[in-house]
Amino acid sequence: MAGGQERILRRRIRTIESTKKITRSFELIAASQISRAQGRIAGSRPYVKAISDILAETACEGGNSTRLLGVPESPQNVLALVIVADRGLAGAYNSGVLRAAERLIRSGSQEGRSFRVMAIGKKAQAYFRFRHQPVEQQFVGMSDRPTYEDAQRVAAVIVPPFLEGAVDLVQIVSTRIRSASSQVAEARQLLPVLASQKPLGQQPSGAVQVAGDSGATGAVSEIGDYGSPAPERKLGYFEFEPDVEHLLAQLIPLYSEASIYAALLEASASEHASRQRAMSAATENAEELLKTLRRVMNRARQDSITTEIMEIVGGSEALRSAGGTPHDLTHPQATEEQNV
Repeated sequence: MAGGQERILRRRIRTIESTKKITRSFELIAASQISRAQGRIAGSRPYVKAISDILAETACEGGNSTRLLGVPESPQNVLALVIVADRGLAGAYNSGVLRAAERLIRSGSQEGRSFRVMAIGKKAQAYFRFRHQPVEQQFVGMSDRPTYEDAQRVAAVIVPPFLEGAVDLVQIVSTRIRSASSQVAEARQLLPVLASQKPLGQQPSGAVQVAGDSGATGAVSEIGDYGSPAPERKLGYFEFEPDVEHLLAQLIPLYSEASIYAALLEASASEHASRQRAMSAATENAEELLKTLRRVMNRARQDSITTEIMEIVGGSEALRSAGGTPHDLTHPQATEEQNV
């Protein structure tokens, strides 16, 4: 019995050691990807800020009379773009974003809004299928290392329905990264463009924030430039050719591409950070489990050795109490010689 238990424990220890090597490798890979993703975020900010400044100037000149700007009062048709990962093993990263999207859809449906869902990442498809929420369009293969071409593909599907009037509001549900140890899942408005000049941190009406796993909420940037301050209006007089309405129709696709690209980069960095933490915790748990199993196996081995020793001692005592030795019992001729 003890020998069988020892074999089972050895098999479990080998399995956990193999799992530990895998989780450790995933942890190191994710840690190396975090710095790269953060560098790409920093590299994209100048372009996002420039297009935001241009859009802000145009919006200030044109006012809020157009449906392309501001917060719609009573949007009926809402398009939600949900950004998750193609893979798992990232802790609560995917579930946090998907729960935030589900709460957004539930609260909006109670107010009489109809939702069209588009998803980036494989994990969203199964989640919404189980909840009977159809996914109109799904994009895969761009969550790990997104490119600007990926953002253009997504914007080419999202922007036309908004410009044509089929969609009143476009919202992005994704994760923003604050640091390697802090991310927050939130829903924020992409279109119409929030072109107000409020200081960063004052959330406009109509925007939605959702607390992430860390329990904190993040501020929504007024132009959607993901963390940089709202652009200040420059002094001077501007003439627009063509008029503001047509210019905004041309700028909004560019702005949407830049904003979606920034959201993809932040989501990618958040995914790597969540995976690094999850794999680090899994590696530590494997180490603790190995210590426990080795202790149990050593105890089982000691019990087996002790049992064998006790059996040998018990057999020897039984022979001694019977009045003979193993030599006497196995050699009867020696006994006859003694009698002679």
